[in-house]
Amino acid sequence: MMGTAVQTEERPNLDQSEQNIERLRSKITKRQRLRKIITTVSKHGIMHLLADRSRDDVKKQRLLGERLRKAFEELGPTFIKLGQVIMTRQELLPEAVTTELAKLLDDVTPMPFEYMAVYLERELPDGLQTFKWIDTDPIGSASLAQVYKAELQDGRTVAVKVVRPVVDKLFQVDISVIKRLVRRVEKLLPDNLAAALDLSGLISDYYSSSVEELDMRTERRSMDEHRVFMDEFETIDVPEVYFASEHVLVMQYIDGWNLKEFPVDFLTFEERLERMVDLAHYYIKTFVQGYYHADPHGSNIMIDRSSKKAYIIDWGMVGRMDAIHTEAIFRMLLHTRVNQAEDAAEAALDLFQPTKFTDRVNLKDQLRSLFIHYVTSNQASKYNWGNLILSLILIGMKNYCRVPTGLALWAKGFSAAEGTARWLCPEISYHTVVETADVQLLRQWFQRRFNYRASASLLAESTKLVTSLPRRLNMILEHLAWNDMTFTVENRVSPSTLKSFQKMVNRLVMAGIVIALLVAGSLLMSVALRTPNGGAVEAMSSAMLWSGVILGAFTLWSVFRSRRT
Repeated sequence: MMGTAVQTEERPNLDQSEQNIERLRSKITKRQRLRKIITTVSKHGIMHLLADRSRDDVKKQRLLGERLRKAFEELGPTFIKLGQVIMTRQELLPEAVTTELAKLLDDVTPMPFEYMAVYLERELPDGLQTFKWIDTDPIGSASLAQVYKAELQDGRTVAVKVVRPVVDKLFQVDISVIKRLVRRVEKLLPDNLAAALDLSGLISDYYSSSVEELDMRTERRSMDEHRVFMDEFETIDVPEVYFASEHVLVMQYIDGWNLKEFPVDFLTFEERLERMVDLAHYYIKTFVQGYYHADPHGSNIMIDRSSKKAYIIDWGMVGRMDAIHTEAIFRMLLHTRVNQAEDAAEAALDLFQPTKFTDRVNLKDQLRSLFIHYVTSNQASKYNWGNLILSLILIGMKNYCRVPTGLALWAKGFSAAEGTARWLCPEISYHTVVETADVQLLRQWFQRRFNYRASASLLAESTKLVTSLPRRLNMILEHLAWNDMTFTVENRVSPSTLKSFQKMVNRLVMAGIVIALLVAGSLLMSVALRTPNGGAVEAMSSAMLWSGVILGAFTLWSVFRSRRT
């Protein structure tokens, strides 16, 4: 249904709109955004709530999530996207907080069409003349972009996605402020927690992925890459892209319903099953290659009225992860299904990077205990595979392991794919469908392990080892013959140990000073009592004694306080 359609001859006042955009951009400064962030956090009482110890933990967490959500919505696109990323990191925040953040409004108030028309006029080859008409009421309005329905001059109906003006400047300024705040927070965290969380890495990963979402040419490349993956499937597809520039994407308009709204009787059981199998196998194919679509939920999949194909329409939140990690995940799932918890734990350990604070024995015990619950699981129970991946990340974080930054988004995509299958065909287990792709998984693993590039690299390394071995052995024997064999051993002390040692030394020095003051003051006091006119000596001894008492009390208080914390 069309709202207000702008005809090609009805050109809005773009010069005035462009001036307004530049005025908005000039107002976005680090000082202004920092002041806005501090004001908004204070307004919603977030810091006060964190310090409040009188509330029940569950109620406090739920209230904290609600206030964070409202603050993020008020602070705009950067924080809305940040909240959506944090929502996937359930190992960082309690479930009550992430559940509330899941309600973050991505359907935000649209900007006036006049602002969006500036990019259309500037970046389309024929400007607004590209269209016979364009509906000024967006069919979708998210935090980063707005989508409009339009008709090209050749009669094709299209969806036009336009990045919101000034959002790029807002992202750059906000991220620089957030990074500065995160560096301060990291200094306050315990060393073991800071090593595992890697907040700076999380923010950097979020920034790079979000910046890519602001470039429609990157989204087009993602669509083209995944269209190749879909070539072997008949019931799923990617919309055709007609034009892409930095801020504008013109693509095929899909007339139909999203996966959560299409009429039940529109597809037969056989048609729903076929689409579910194709989607599941497509996801597996891309997941194993290291690709992930972090948002393949039902609202981003459209069922076309005419072809009945399932189209994935939003390609902003996509990325890559190391294929070795994804291979470890699927090996873990296969071992879990046949009740091989020990082998599943070994595969899971390939995902994490243990730190010096990690107890590996305890980590492995927890992993084995986790996998037992998922041997006969299905997507309808709480022990589904999406939950398994998230629980795996949580165990890694609790054991102070560094988790790959892309793993949480990969897990979100995997979990959303499982939810999509449940919506589309609840009669069939998603786990059973995934297991039918075992041969495909193995074929891709063998192709990766035994392709000619990997073999050439292995041959080159082996040749280097064999040919250089005599020379290296000869050098070692010569050093032994001349008694010139030395080994350098470097002992490194962890920052926490060094900090504790410095505190101990400072306290010992302080204790020595206190003892010296008390002994010297006592000796002077005894001298003053034996001297007829010893007033000055008595005053000096009193000063030394009181100084010793005060310094001693301060030292004891600092020791007591450090033990409490």
